[in-house]
Amino acid sequence: MSHKTIRSLFEARLADWAKLKKPALRIAFQNVSFTPATNETYLRAFLMPAGTGSDDLAGDHRAYRGLFQITIVTPAGGGSGTGEGLAEELAALFPLNDRLSQGDLTVLVMTPVELGPQQQEDTSYSLPVSFQYRADTF
Repeated sequence: MSHKTIRSLFEARLADWAKLKKPALRIAFQNVSFTPATNETYLRAFLMPAGTGSDDLAGDHRAYRGLFQITIVTPAGGGSGTGEGLAEELAALFPLNDRLSQGDLTVLVMTPVELGPQQQEDTSYSLPVSFQYRADTF
């Protein structure tokens, strides 16, 4: 399945970028144990596949579509500026029409990175950002 490859491409780019931040940002990946430190700014990454399509009569074509979401989590009480600044950086990291490839698979960033609804909790403030993707195989 190509969603596994798509996930690895997006997560690798995100991880490389997060390591270069000062201080480095940790990432909570799906189904991987993660305990945030007190007052830590960190990211949560999710690949959300949509329906896989096929546009040929022979059934050889596959169109893998979905959404990649990165939730920026900052400590509560510090305002929204840190999260919104990181969101701008993520928009530059995953620009519209960008292509990432591994082997014969190329995935396309189909939409600009957009902000989702912000969530205020007792100890944290979360800002989800996401974009849609598509990859075609024949």
